[in-house]
This record gives sequence, C-alpha cells and structure tokens, in this order.
Amino acid sequence: MKKNFTMGIMVISIILSFGLHIFGLMQIIPIIITGPVLFLTLFVFAVYLNERHKFKGF
Repeated sequence: MKKNFTMGIMVISIILSFGLHIFGLMQIIPIIITGPVLFLTLFVFAVYLNERHKFKGF
C-alpha cells in the first residue's frame, strides 16, 4: 500500500513539474526555475526506482 502511494505521488509530481516546465517554455515562468524542478523530480523518481530492487545480502 505504501509503495503504491509513494509511486502515485511521484508520478503526480512529475506531471505537475512537466506542466510547470511548459509554462516556462511559454515564458510565463522563468525557465531557469522550471528546468531544475523537472530535473530534480525525474532524478528522485529514478533513484527511487533503482533503490527498490537493490540486493540486500544474505
């Protein structure tokens, strides 16, 4: 249950940051702010996906 909730929150944050980046491309919000936000959300998502399947030993 907790994994699904965390994954859902991450997917929603990626969608929101992508929408924010679209506003940056339309020059409504500075792109220097929206670029790192999108990068950080994608980076955190990738790290989360990588950590779930890590071998923990015997």
